[in-house]
Amino acid sequence: MQMEFFPSKTLTWYLARLFVTRIAAMLVMLVLVLQVLDLLGESGDILSYSANGEAQLMYYVSLRIPQLVARFLPYSVLLATIVTLATLNQNSEVISMKAAGLSAHQVLAPLLLTAAVISGAAFLFNETVVTRSTAMLSAWSAVDYGPIPESSGVRSNLYLADGRDLMSARTLTGSGMNMVMTGVTFDRRDEQGRIIQEVRADRATYANPGWKLERPVSFDVEATQVSRPASMTVGKGVTPQKILLAKVDASAENIFSLADSIDAMRTAGRRTSELEAAWWHKISGPLASLLMPLLGAVAAFGLARSGQLLIRSILGMGLGFAYFVLDNAALAMGNFGGYPPMVAAWAPFVLFLLIGETVLIRTEE
Repeated sequence: MQMEFFPSKTLTWYLARLFVTRIAAMLVMLVLVLQVLDLLGESGDILSYSANGEAQLMYYVSLRIPQLVARFLPYSVLLATIVTLATLNQNSEVISMKAAGLSAHQVLAPLLLTAAVISGAAFLFNETVVTRSTAMLSAWSAVDYGPIPESSGVRSNLYLADGRDLMSARTLTGSGMNMVMTGVTFDRRDEQGRIIQEVRADRATYANPGWKLERPVSFDVEATQVSRPASMTVGKGVTPQKILLAKVDASAENIFSLADSIDAMRTAGRRTSELEAAWWHKISGPLASLLMPLLGAVAAFGLARSGQLLIRSILGMGLGFAYFVLDNAALAMGNFGGYPPMVAAWAPFVLFLLIGETVLIRTEE
């Protein structure tokens, strides 16, 4: 057995090139199929706005593709691992490499190195491209795919409490005294929590204190009467600072801005476990690609003519998909405080790293 972790330079380049081409093929296939299905589901809503057409459909695709790439890149690495290793095994190339003195880890080393590079690229892609496209797509869908207000701080689907009363807005733009809400609903409640008055307005501006509703429509529940005053000020307890902490979309913020949001919410005494888990997952999530060659490695070994190659491939695929299921479950547990944030983000990765190593060592080393 050779003492070096990597095989020869020629063999390393050969395996890495095979792996990369198959990852690209799998990713393109998955993204194209899923994008077509997603566009079929959303095209009706996009085209329901009269001014939208083919250009807006292509704009939607340009915003959606980065999300699909980020989500399904680890799946592509898993499938590419199984296809690559199963093909090498079927062509007896794995037997040749092991006969030359390479261990199972040395056979996998070029794939692991490639996956590590892909994980680093995925992290940069998520933080620079996916977060921006997610924020823009959320703002666009919040206005029913109509014109997006020209503002760098668009927030959508806000729900705010003012004592017993509730205030919601479809979008919010601007900052500080220049904040503007659209699609506003204000529900005034009694001590039993029943709605006694509901006010709706297309637009509201910050009045310091409160929010000035423009041309509101007010419905008095007890009197069952509708009134249309010229303006109305509501929600005096809803301040700009409270709005900034009302809704933080972790998927639309990079790791640095999300850390600042977490600090601000912690200072204000707000619960931050969900956001902390999302922050840690911004690091552990891209590393899923690094884990896939180890989980799919069972497809590389064993005799191809023994009839167990299909079973080994299915086992590798099952391990990979089990990781994704447990990863999502752990995040869900972390969101409501069942797990500490760091455990929720890292436990599945560490667990399946140990499982993959155990399977590889017990069966091949």
